[in-house]
Amino acid sequence: MSSNYQVLLYYLYTDINNPEEKTQEHLEYCKSLGLRGRILIAGEGINGTVSGTVEQTEQYMEDMKADPLFQDITFKIDEADEHAFKKMHVRHRPELVTLRLEEEDVDPRQVTGRYLKPKEWLEKLQDPDTVVLDARNKYEYDLGHFEGAIRPDIDTFRELPEWVDENRGLLEGKEIMTYCTGGIRCEKFSGWLKEKGFDQVNHLEGGIITYGKDPEAKGRLWKGQCYVFDERISVPVNQEEHVVVGRDHFDGEPCERYINCANPDCNDQILASEENEVFYLGGCSHECRIHPRNRFIEMNSMKADEVAEQLQRIEAYLGETAR
Repeated sequence: MSSNYQVLLYYLYTDINNPEEKTQEHLEYCKSLGLRGRILIAGEGINGTVSGTVEQTEQYMEDMKADPLFQDITFKIDEADEHAFKKMHVRHRPELVTLRLEEEDVDPRQVTGRYLKPKEWLEKLQDPDTVVLDARNKYEYDLGHFEGAIRPDIDTFRELPEWVDENRGLLEGKEIMTYCTGGIRCEKFSGWLKEKGFDQVNHLEGGIITYGKDPEAKGRLWKGQCYVFDERISVPVNQEEHVVVGRDHFDGEPCERYINCANPDCNDQILASEENEVFYLGGCSHECRIHPRNRFIEMNSMKADEVAEQLQRIEAYLGETAR
């Protein structure tokens, strides 16, 4: 039985002379179609994920392809049972991916790494002379990644260039393979690597999403799930086997369920089972559990004495496990 909805993931580096005006026009257009999603528009192009019925998304793709500005867009399509977003947002940004390179900024249409199609990527993954660098944030890596990939210790994409500068020894003299969710981050990042003196730089064309759908690669040598920035949170990649690599923040057990820490001032994304989320009051640490605006406590209308009793249980349990 076919699904009634589709999720579209896409981007295109292209010159947009009036990005702020285009942003407002595109928002009104998407709303008129009934789409929901998140789209960024900058002077250097467009980057978006939208969801809608099959009819709505097909119309969107047809209209975008008919626009000379966006005719070269490649859409990655996922079937869905419902919308992947609650609302429709189109926002103007100074850049499509936040690297903040300033004077070191690169135009991926002028300089970028060598594109590797999924089959080529799979073959090179098995080459011992290559080094595989994940270009995503650590919470994305922790949910799933390519076998043997380096995990940069970063919380945001803009931290990656500094990480490379500090860990240059891991990459120098190596043939680099880098990847991200849909390909847009690697378009610019791989170009920056080349500008910084790394000669052999490759990136996965179409990103993880394309790799997981390829009939030849079949998502092989991928472990876990792929983190996505919508209501689905994650999607499968490996068509042949599923290996859980995520580990519960609290007990280290296999886990692929992400939550946000209940402390709004922290809001860290952590992997946690539903049972552990309840037991630890949704807080990633003691400080977050006792935060006066703990969202888990507020949403469950817990009284002060109930919270105090649970905190005692947590303390006793942690004391027992520490012995």
